[in-house]
Amino acid sequence: MNISIQQRYLFSQKLIKEAGKIALDYYLNRENLTIECKKGEKLDLVSIADKKVEEHIKSALNHSFPNDGFLGEESGADEMDSEFCWVVDPIDGTNPFLYGLHAWCVSIALLHNKEIVVGVIFDPVHNELFHACRGGGAFLNQKLIHTMNAISVKDGLMGLGISHRVSADTFTPVLNQLLLDGGMFIRNGSGALMLAYVAAGRLIGYFEPHINAWDVCAGILLIEESGGKVNHFLEGEGLHKGNYILATASNVLYQKFNK
Repeated sequence: MNISIQQRYLFSQKLIKEAGKIALDYYLNRENLTIECKKGEKLDLVSIADKKVEEHIKSALNHSFPNDGFLGEESGADEMDSEFCWVVDPIDGTNPFLYGLHAWCVSIALLHNKEIVVGVIFDPVHNELFHACRGGGAFLNQKLIHTMNAISVKDGLMGLGISHRVSADTFTPVLNQLLLDGGMFIRNGSGALMLAYVAAGRLIGYFEPHINAWDVCAGILLIEESGGKVNHFLEGEGLHKGNYILATASNVLYQKFNK
């Protein structure tokens, strides 16, 4: 394993726990948070918690790896053409976070020459750290994880996400087919967390018609390293403009949904 990548992998696990603690402190005192809407979108919420968590992550990365690039949900892009680039969502699942639900997490990914090589997702409420380094497998805390042995939609729950950035007809065919085949779905408000759940064998898959890179980069590597199948999200303008995400526990399920 590349020593530079391994060094950043270990660092990211420590950093994400620090960030998670900051986020959890805000979560436990969320009634004091000032909530804003991003770009006038009523359902796209942000609070001081998102901003402070990202500031902590970015500051720590700048101090330890000053030449690395950065893409964050709150602060945008910086030095994206660097050999190494971090992709960060300080709080994925801001709506559940603000309304007192548990479905939120911190997500950090590392790209090396445009390829995802490190992915870490931390759920502070349940103290669950999902992490992977390319070629080394995927883990929940210290336990190796694998996707579910699923070949039918009836073998488990399918995670679904929605987006108001695309028309409904990009979403409804997948939902209709899932229900016609006898499947069932769940939506918890955090795409990153549901991708981690696919990797850990808790869901058979996850689909969202449009989602941003900071929501999924860490989860994509978790899926790949745990034996699942996921679309080539970063192709084209995926890193900068987002893309659809389809991740499944098996290739059989992927082919069923990827029509």
